[in-house]
Amino acid sequence: MQDIWRLSATELTGLIKARKLSAREATQAALDRLDAVNPAINAVIDHRPEDALAQADTIDAALNRGDEVGPLAGVPVTVKVNVDQTGFATTNGVTLQRDLIAASNNPVVDNLLRAGGVIVGRTNTPAFSYRWFTSNKLHGETLNPRDPSITPGGSSGGAGAAVAAGIGHIAHGTDIAGSVRYPAYACGVHGLRPTLGRIAAYNASSPERAICPQISAVSGPLARSIADLRLALAALSQPDARDPWWVPAPLQGAPREKRAALCVAPDDLAVVPEVRDAVLHAGRRLEAAGWTIEPIDKTPPLREAAELQAQFWLGDGYRAMLDAAEREGDEGALACLNGNRAREITDAATLSRLLVRRATLTREWELFFQRYAVLLMPVSGELPFPQRLDLKDETSFRRVWAAQMPQVGIPFMGLPGLTVSTGLVGRVPVGVQLVAGRYREDLCLLAGEAIEAGGTPVSPIDPVR
Repeated sequence: MQDIWRLSATELTGLIKARKLSAREATQAALDRLDAVNPAINAVIDHRPEDALAQADTIDAALNRGDEVGPLAGVPVTVKVNVDQTGFATTNGVTLQRDLIAASNNPVVDNLLRAGGVIVGRTNTPAFSYRWFTSNKLHGETLNPRDPSITPGGSSGGAGAAVAAGIGHIAHGTDIAGSVRYPAYACGVHGLRPTLGRIAAYNASSPERAICPQISAVSGPLARSIADLRLALAALSQPDARDPWWVPAPLQGAPREKRAALCVAPDDLAVVPEVRDAVLHAGRRLEAAGWTIEPIDKTPPLREAAELQAQFWLGDGYRAMLDAAEREGDEGALACLNGNRAREITDAATLSRLLVRRATLTREWELFFQRYAVLLMPVSGELPFPQRLDLKDETSFRRVWAAQMPQVGIPFMGLPGLTVSTGLVGRVPVGVQLVAGRYREDLCLLAGEAIEAGGTPVSPIDPVR
């Protein structure tokens, strides 16, 4: 069978379970694809072919015995370099952590392996996972396979670039302020930020996390189809006692009326015409699929949520973050922290007020989703940025942060968000964001499937040079 790497994960697992294709063949195809295209984009920064093939052989042996092999059943996947994988360095794109070798797996790795996934590589991230661009002093710069002049997104930029270029069928990413949703947007694929507590995560190599990462950072999948995201979510959301925030919520919630709110410019977001058109067109796709679309001018507070999330993320423990960034000497991490210096949290009262407000805003958003199944809005106010735009000057840095407001606000309430890629402007991807109430990823995926049916960019692709 030619070009196995082009198949969807859903198609591939069906072929492997039917014994029409072996897990080793699928893995070797992914490794060959990695060798062919990764030098041009630097999406995967660490991989061990012999380990991946051994994983595949274990799956094939189980199939030969008639054993259950899990829903992924030999599907090649990638994991982000900020999660523990036994025997690999959990670098998070930082030279200071080049020797931080994991002695055990993060739950996301264990869940992928238990589901029958074959991990073929570890993907790049900006230093400390701080940016919407992906480069660092340790692993170098990741390029967007669709257009090397634009960012592949961040912080899961390696994940987005890998899955768009056909290196693996599903990519793992993490998201505290858009780090799954933005790479999916920039690379022309789909990406799901699940609800806080949906997917268990824990790094034994660095177990102590600040409050914000504990209650708003999540792991989530990137893939080339909504069906593959569904498959990945089921695999990743299995229980693990190491994460005290994991919640045993059902993947399928109660039926809801197909009613969507459509907001082109939430909280007066400045939106370029191409993004406005993408949101309106996605609304028409939903309407054609039987959804009731209600245009709205105002959502519950989103800009305030984004401001508080940025302060929560970067302001709590700011001095320690800045010290680490200065020791690392990474220009992107320093630009992010220096540009957010005013958000430093210096007293317990400020942190307390922030957390009290978080509860209030979460309540407002949950009440909003009593009326609407989903909210359709932009991922960003702009098309994917030129590469390294945030390092150009202070005006450009502010421009980047202003445009990303719809991504940054959603994690403050712990809500799920889905990027659906809808088309290209020239060769630059564009897409939309769907948001739902807590633990209603199924509604995001249901609406996403209807939007996807109207057309998406061709994927996977050979990297454009």
